Amino acid sequence: MPELWMPGAQRLDIGDHAPTDGGPPKALAHITWDVNATAKAPKDLVPYERLRSYFSGGGKATAPHVLWDPFTGRIVQFLPANSRSKSLADKPGGTRTNRAGKVVLQVEALFFPHCRVDGKVYAKLTDTPCEGWAELNAWVRSWGVPDVWPMGRPVDFASRRSESVWREQAGWYAHAHVPENDHQDPGSWPSFVGAEPEPEPPATGRPVVDLSKLIAAAEADPPKKGTPVSYPGVKVVEAALVKEGLLARSLADGHFGEATVDAYELWQRRCGWSGKAADGIPGKSSLTKLGKRRGFDVKE
Repeated sequence: MPELWMPGAQRLDIGDHAPTDGGPPKALAHITWDVNATAKAPKDLVPYERLRSYFSGGGKATAPHVLWDPFTGRIVQFLPANSRSKSLADKPGGTRTNRAGKVVLQVEALFFPHCRVDGKVYAKLTDTPCEGWAELNAWVRSWGVPDVWPMGRPVDFASRRSESVWREQAGWYAHAHVPENDHQDPGSWPSFVGAEPEPEPPATGRPVVDLSKLIAAAEADPPKKGTPVSYPGVKVVEAALVKEGLLARSLADGHFGEATVDAYELWQRRCGWSGKAADGIPGKSSLTKLGKRRGFDVKE
């Protein structure tokens, strides 16, 4: 049985417990973003103690499950895992948000863009030491939340929202992914512990897809839904196939399974290949052509 209270975290129960609705387990990624700063005008990070006092006092009505300090690894938990929290907007009669899952674990990272800590400025959450993330990731995982981002791992402050994906798929969501909400955070989030790092954009700003790793993913048996992706570059290719109108967005799950193979076969046929040359397994020519159209590079 997973722990209701995260081992090693400070327990500061604010009460007001209430059950969730059941369904796919989820975790939510937030940043505190209580100060607006810029690269030219950075500002000091708000003290952890101040936010802890706020969420256990006057800010109880919007408290997350946990407040996480990525600079020191300190974590305080305000609600047990099986209770809803109220960090998300949840309009009456609309799509359920705070309760929409077996668990809906909400994690608030103490961070805002261009914050200053000990004289150093941090533009993104992933620039911080991310102390305590391994333990936090493991605890969330223990509640059945898979190491996947159904709407894509946040790499910017763009909003991408789908009610059907939110209702039907387990995993991690950015605040920017949740229906009925207008926030755009967190902007970035650390990679799952033990997972292969996401492809990083080179100097051109374009992701790079490794052809050999992509082929290995395409030739492997499709993993069970909800398990970690076999190669993060699959997400880049699936996003391109979605934009080409060949793959449903709901099927772009990071696994090069049957739906993605079928979609890639359609892309190969669109490129002029047929017969055995259009088998749904990426080749250099077809992948390079897709990358040129949809903004990624290919390496062998």
